[in-house]
Amino acid sequence: MKESKSGFPGLKKVLIITYYWPPAGGPGVQRWLKFAKYLPSFGIQPIIYTPENPTYPLLDYSLESEVSDQLEVLKSKIKEPYGLAGLFSKKSAKNLSSGIIPHQPRQSFIEKSMLWVRGNLFIPDARIGWVKPSVNFLETYIRDNNIDCVITTGPPHSLHLIGLELKKRLAFKWIADFRDPWTTIGYHKELKLTASAQHKHEQLELAVLNAADQLTVTSFSTKAEFAEKTTKPITVLTNGYDVEVVEKRPMDKAFTLAHIGSFLSHRNPRVLWKALSELRKENPEFKEAFQFKLIGKVSQEILDALKEFKLDDCTVNMGYLSHKEALVQQRVSQVLLLVEIDSLETRAIIPGKLFEYMAAERPILALGPDGADFFRIITETNTGRIALYDEKEVIKEILLDCFTKYQKGELKVYGMGLQYYSRKKITEQLAKLIQS
Repeated sequence: MKESKSGFPGLKKVLIITYYWPPAGGPGVQRWLKFAKYLPSFGIQPIIYTPENPTYPLLDYSLESEVSDQLEVLKSKIKEPYGLAGLFSKKSAKNLSSGIIPHQPRQSFIEKSMLWVRGNLFIPDARIGWVKPSVNFLETYIRDNNIDCVITTGPPHSLHLIGLELKKRLAFKWIADFRDPWTTIGYHKELKLTASAQHKHEQLELAVLNAADQLTVTSFSTKAEFAEKTTKPITVLTNGYDVEVVEKRPMDKAFTLAHIGSFLSHRNPRVLWKALSELRKENPEFKEAFQFKLIGKVSQEILDALKEFKLDDCTVNMGYLSHKEALVQQRVSQVLLLVEIDSLETRAIIPGKLFEYMAAERPILALGPDGADFFRIITETNTGRIALYDEKEVIKEILLDCFTKYQKGELKVYGMGLQYYSRKKITEQLAKLIQS
């Protein structure tokens, strides 16, 4: 149940309840791994509580080296339905656990059935079975170890229910951290919810928002959304970048456009594929130099679309790479691509990789919905250019401008105010919330 570590004696204790922890890969693990790294320098001892046997869609063992030998990590077993689902379709179960949901016309009967079960029988999510045993264990641990503050982070939002139940039994400061929204998260409407299930989601969300002492969110739009549902204090703590030593390599010789991270089905930007296809037809030099790099888990629909627009011959699918290698690829690529789903719900999403993109000091091409929160950050920091889904000519103009500068050896970015998005600076803000 417990991994004993020496700890940080004399510091204020905070218990962090998180599903994602090394060796988990992907962006979900980065936020609290980095907070735990820097909290001791602000007088706070983090203690991690995480599953012993989780179902992680991505693994990155290199992240384990960032866990301090002094950090206390508590673990308990979790029962998840993805193993049972895998008996019917291992691929569908793995995709569902990683958030890759095919468009409805392409969903198989098994996929439709799994989505219905996931949405209506496991509320708020498939980790609901971990709530009761975690509460039973942590109630004693919190009481015996003089824990000053408990932080729950979601998704999975079932972890907030651990905080909700503990708050009923014990006196402590509870901070509920939302890396993504709850009932307005992009995939929520894909879960085939009944009216009763939707109502239960909404009631659980309200219960958490109104029972926590402090809410933290990663975007301005999520803060505005929650402010209409609760009077509890809400603070925006965006994700950020870490100051890391990254292996130096020469820049790509090709004019590379790189997408780092999961490329989900619903992020399929057909306007971009059309713009690239036209540029390759219209500009022989662009066609000769251009290369599209995919780094991370990519849905089959994205690959099919690239083939449809005859971009597969200039695409290099590198698959999932370690975090360290992904940082290298960000720095050697000519242009970095950031894509978010074109919907009202996703305006609140600020992808965690944005901040690493900014630190890589390569120009960003960002595509997303009108009014997206991450557009604001890119504009304020002067780290890239933005376009909407109906702006094909704007996309072409941005790419051609970058290509011209690439040909002249002048493709650079001059960011401003990046220091405010460093992980350590953001941890300082978190520390003040814990200590207040």
